[in-house]
Amino acid sequence: MKTLIDNLPEFTAGSVWLAGAGPGDPGLLTLHAVNAIRQADVIIHDALVSRQILDAIDNPERLEYAGKRGGKPSPLQRDISLRLIELARQGKRVLRLKGGDPFVFGRGGEEALALARADIPFRIVPGVTAGVGGLAYAGIPVTHRDVNTVVSFITGHTINGDHEDVDWAALSRGSPVLVFYMGLSRLATIRDRLIDAGRAPDHPVALVSKAATPDQLVIITNLADCVDAAETSGIEAPVIIAVGEVVALQSSLDWFDAGELGADAPFNPAGGV
Repeated sequence: MKTLIDNLPEFTAGSVWLAGAGPGDPGLLTLHAVNAIRQADVIIHDALVSRQILDAIDNPERLEYAGKRGGKPSPLQRDISLRLIELARQGKRVLRLKGGDPFVFGRGGEEALALARADIPFRIVPGVTAGVGGLAYAGIPVTHRDVNTVVSFITGHTINGDHEDVDWAALSRGSPVLVFYMGLSRLATIRDRLIDAGRAPDHPVALVSKAATPDQLVIITNLADCVDAAETSGIEAPVIIAVGEVVALQSSLDWFDAGELGADAPFNPAGGV
């Protein structure tokens, strides 16, 4: 194992690494992500990087917030990309740290294209995406051979009622399991569109808030009742929404104990990060 760590790549000055931090649990950071955190001069992070990871970073003055949250003042994507370019041109080792995976609804592709156009060297460090890892922490497999051979990932940001680019009939017919990112505020629309497309009102639904963190909350419900369940529970974003028969497996596969990620178990890998 020490050989693996010793042979990790050097983070060269004037370059940018776009890295995923996973859905919350620091243990889901990859070795490449930890290596990048240790070497970076500046870490520009989004709102979905867990507090445990941020609190464990040595020299926190390296941290620069550039998060986007629905309904709240947020930096423009263009300004974030320009900031990455500016810092790299100053000779900094710039880490863009994102919750989940930078290439799964994380705008990593946009930022990488901006870097490429500016001739800034960059590296992509994939992370564990919340739609897979977060649901696993809720005891929900996104695939099971007795249930589905297809799973679809959908961003809630494209779902806005009358003007949207989701083919609900095709999606419902072709994908037994649907996983919605950032869809809590669009939950009523998701419910109505799926029922109109043929999903039964009692079709299983899971709402997973703050997955893989000490504050994880899992609500198991169905399409007809999901909006009421969300309102009654007071569930808060970020939320992953899973729709499909795999949700029914949660009662048997619910392994997670939030206490394992509590304040008494801080993230502190050898050497710090």
